[in-house]
Amino acid sequence: MNHLERLLSLWDHLGLEAAHVAVQLPVDIAVLTQAQPDRIAGLAICEAPGINPAALRPVAARTVLIAGDRGHSTRIADTAAAALPGARRAFLADYSAQVWNDCVSDRTDAVMAALLSLPGEATCLPPNPRTGMHEGISYDIQGSGPTLVLFPLMLSAAQWDAALPFLTEHYTVIRLGGRHLSGVAVLEGRGESPTYMGMLHQMLETIAPAPGASILEVGCGCGALIRRVARRLGPDHALTGLDLNPFMLREAAALAEQDGLGGYLTFRQGNAETLPFPDASFDHAYSVTVLEECDADKALRELRRVVRPGGGVGVIVRAIDIHQSWNMDLPNPIRRKIEIPPQSIGKGGVADASLYRRFAAAGLQVLSCSPALASFAWDDSSFIRYREEAMLARLTSEEAAVWDAAKRASLAAGVLFTTNPFHCVAGRNP
Repeated sequence: MNHLERLLSLWDHLGLEAAHVAVQLPVDIAVLTQAQPDRIAGLAICEAPGINPAALRPVAARTVLIAGDRGHSTRIADTAAAALPGARRAFLADYSAQVWNDCVSDRTDAVMAALLSLPGEATCLPPNPRTGMHEGISYDIQGSGPTLVLFPLMLSAAQWDAALPFLTEHYTVIRLGGRHLSGVAVLEGRGESPTYMGMLHQMLETIAPAPGASILEVGCGCGALIRRVARRLGPDHALTGLDLNPFMLREAAALAEQDGLGGYLTFRQGNAETLPFPDASFDHAYSVTVLEECDADKALRELRRVVRPGGGVGVIVRAIDIHQSWNMDLPNPIRRKIEIPPQSIGKGGVADASLYRRFAAAGLQVLSCSPALASFAWDDSSFIRYREEAMLARLTSEEAAVWDAAKRASLAAGVLFTTNPFHCVAGRNP
């Protein structure tokens, strides 16, 4: 079942002729806006990291674009608004956020005001709370009034919780979740790439965990990687996934159960900078695309602290200092625009070659340093569509038309893929 079929089946299952929708990643809803726009009464896009205006034009007049008044997301929203006749802008005052920030918690009143202003007539459902799962999408229904479907925010810990008590006074609120939507779908889709998993497997081979070894993943998110590690290493290893985000941990536990791995994995909430474990708790530990978002030096020292002497430590981060690419025949001016990786990095984070010296400065013995490119073939996954939206946000409408033609040509030839750069290091706690 493709993404459009899944959404249409969910709308029918819930009895929605038309519903208001709020998303952070437009890719979650774009196929529905194109195929059956009448089923979206009003659309709110909140702090989007990328927008493809062409996909949203059928609902442009019913769209509100919510973003800070400065920074990357407001540039994306302003550009999209100019390309979507009738779309409105809602500004979050004195605000600029990274994709992992809790924008709804940070600017609750402004977000709620924008959601209450959605146009169009949405279906009203009977006011009876219920939860369920349909075609891999979980749902939770509260409140009364016209329906408002809340897709998950990408990496937010609090999600829509701060606004929920107020929204349920005005709407029948349907919160969605599961492996096919938003940040969970992006992480799951990324984990499907053989070359991406190849980086992780190489790191594990360098660490060389013995049978029965205990292994910690710091920043496990929805568990996309640790479930694959469990399948690769087998049930003899004690695997623990830690994450700061309670929403992601709930999804991780649910997906582990669905995949028959619930009995093999343990999930804990905690901060990478202050790991909630005694010294020398694990034989090995690793972290993948997490140290960009925290104080990397503290996190590296914590990784060393919780690993027993002689144990292995591995770290992979996104590389903002190496070009990325799409395998498309593009003019050089467009190619130069898309070669720069997203520059999102938190205070104290690491997303460049300084990872290697920082790793050694934390007292870890360096065994392997390997800058790497992971390739992602074009498919229907949220990851590849998310990456495309981020690229289109950099292009003018004329350049986007050139992009689309080049994409179609590469698709027809069966050779469309994108490569993303990473820095990888594996070592040992002396």
